[in-house]
Amino acid sequence: MAAKEIAPVTGMPAPKGVWSIVTVARPGRLVFVSGLLARDAEGRMVGAGDMAAQTRQVCENLKTALAAAGATLDDIVRVDCYTTDITKFDDIHRVRREYFKKDPPASTMVEVTRLTVKEAMIEINAIAVVP
Repeated sequence: MAAKEIAPVTGMPAPKGVWSIVTVARPGRLVFVSGLLARDAEGRMVGAGDMAAQTRQVCENLKTALAAAGATLDDIVRVDCYTTDITKFDDIHRVRREYFKKDPPASTMVEVTRLTVKEAMIEINAIAVVP
């Protein structure tokens, strides 16, 4: 049995982006991933000024971090997304759709004035549950 299940919600509009309104986590091992920026393996920022490129790198970094704990993107039950430009919502979700093809996690996205690195446009943290 999967450690995560998407609960169908009636009486509310469907999400316009890539997330689920309610994600249920069954008993399992919790994995918490700190906020990740669009840094490559050498620590360099990727995609200066390009939200899609930065989102893609952050998603790749999430995959790498989760693998270290024996988890995958499919195990994520929640993400929090911080962006410096909420008008790029569609660009962010176009990329997220590539990574969360089925049963996307619950999600919150907020605009912030700045992240810890000046060139960073997006930061995502995650919670996963592994059966």
